[in-house]
Amino acid sequence: MTALLASVRSSEEALDAAQAGAELIDLKEPAAGALGGVSLHEITRIVTVLRSIYPVKPISATIGDIATEATDEIAARVIDVSNTGVDYVKVGVTPGAAARSCLTELANLPASVVPVLLCDAGMDVELSRFAAGLGFAGIVFDTANKDGRTLFDCVDKNTLGACLRAAGENGSMTGLAGSLSWEQLAEIRELAPDIVGFRTALCEGGRAGRLDPARVARWADALHRSAVVH
Repeated sequence: MTALLASVRSSEEALDAAQAGAELIDLKEPAAGALGGVSLHEITRIVTVLRSIYPVKPISATIGDIATEATDEIAARVIDVSNTGVDYVKVGVTPGAAARSCLTELANLPASVVPVLLCDAGMDVELSRFAAGLGFAGIVFDTANKDGRTLFDCVDKNTLGACLRAAGENGSMTGLAGSLSWEQLAEIRELAPDIVGFRTALCEGGRAGRLDPARVARWADALHRSAVVH
């Protein structure tokens, strides 16, 4: 079964998403970029509120949009976010010359890091395999530019399938995200990642709008059974 990850920006959205059936709650600020970070104070508050009602619900949080080359800044932010009490810290990694050194640095940090491999310019299966060999808890394939293209516009289904298999070789959770919608449901089911993440598809009025619990419930239902529900 593919689990639903709902990206939320507030404790109200977090509670709504959890109650509506999201298995994982991801904290990000869409107004601050693709992986925009919520303030440390607000992450701590949301974690406290959510855990008071859903004590074992996994929670992740992004560190913000930081260049892959800025490893010192990334490392410091990972530790700060990890110290808020989240289960996973998500870090965007752009393929290129700095990707492997950044991934190696992330793997050596005292935090449960989930690299988000950004696929806007395509994705290298070997980079997925390299990341998997470092022992991360999970690896997610996503896009940085929210320009109307989906993940499947940037990477073809066969390549994504190969990347998912490579990423999961050592037991890492695998995830897909990137402006996904109902049009990609069949491909999502065929690829069967462990997790699929949404923001825009769960909101009234786009990714900057308010999360709609009814949309969360519909997606949770669709991911957990074979019939297509719109």
